Amino acid sequence: MIKTKVAFLVVVAVILVLAIVFGIAWSIFGAQLVATTTIEKLDDGLYVMSYVGDYGFDGYLEQGGGSSAKEMAAYIMSFLSGGFYNPGGNESQEAEIGCSTITVKDSDGNMIFGRNYDWQPCRAMIVHTKPENGYESVSTSCIDFLGFGEEWEPDTSMGNRFMALAAVYVPLDGMNEKGLCIADLMAGDKVETHQNLGKIDLTTTAAIRLILDKAATVDEAIELLKEIDIHSDIGSAHHFAISDVTGKSVVIEYVDNEMYVTETVSVTNHYLSEVDKKGTGSEQSHIRYNKLIELYSVSGGIMTQEEVKNALSVVSQSNFETSNSVTVWSIVFVPETQTAMFYYKEDFTNPYVIKISDFEIDKENK
Repeated sequence: MIKTKVAFLVVVAVILVLAIVFGIAWSIFGAQLVATTTIEKLDDGLYVMSYVGDYGFDGYLEQGGGSSAKEMAAYIMSFLSGGFYNPGGNESQEAEIGCSTITVKDSDGNMIFGRNYDWQPCRAMIVHTKPENGYESVSTSCIDFLGFGEEWEPDTSMGNRFMALAAVYVPLDGMNEKGLCIADLMAGDKVETHQNLGKIDLTTTAAIRLILDKAATVDEAIELLKEIDIHSDIGSAHHFAISDVTGKSVVIEYVDNEMYVTETVSVTNHYLSEVDKKGTGSEQSHIRYNKLIELYSVSGGIMTQEEVKNALSVVSQSNFETSNSVTVWSIVFVPETQTAMFYYKEDFTNPYVIKISDFEIDKENK
């Protein structure tokens, strides 16, 4: 009888210890653990993830951000591990990216934003976020930029799933619940931007996360960018295409570490601001830009979602014989319905339909 009681007490003690340990683990890693369970492979080289809760970005801003991918990686890994692991971080990958965007309105006056992401084959992740202190959004990341190596797969182990959460910090385009759309594109040369005005330091991709989380309009996005020191990712010049539900559409460019804002309905890969570099960029960039402007003008700036998709198809990389790149993804953001049509590797007949609110993603023509 006594032995039975002792055994029972031992079992109770073990259960209590496990409950305490699990409770502590859940308090530290709860949001991360849930997010890891959402990682899913949609296609060869295409994944999806949903992260609801605190992913540490406010803390990153409070500590002053980081001026390089290495500094950002160190913070991310420390946050994801609850402070138990603080690596030196990974160096960013260099890349050549040729992309295109267009902003139009539909017949009811609602803004539509289209974007091509053109590069060499790149593994992509569609990332849904709903932070505690910011706007819900959907964005796209190139997970190869995380620097974990070609053999790394985000869905093959719990460790890899935790590592994949870093994709939240490296969006290349996106739309938030307020209808603010943004895309990162290479500018016309490889001159990096490294501002040093004593403000919060953010890399290009981290700045996109800031805007998606905190900006409802183009004007708010501009003000946020004025409050940070921007630093180039992947060893090149960048510019941002930003549009909001009013139809206001601008490109943000950096020349000699100065920020320039220029209104435009289309952005490709040459400078558009009234600076000495205006027009600097590849011939193909000018061809894509001119074609999109032509399509915009012919339509009077009024297009359907289907017509925006067709415009992106016209300037996709398969139309250029000399191109060594591919259009990895094309996406049509529709703020009015809080949806996005995502086309992978120039398959313009079978989009993934993404809903931001009550997040879900499905293949239209299964």
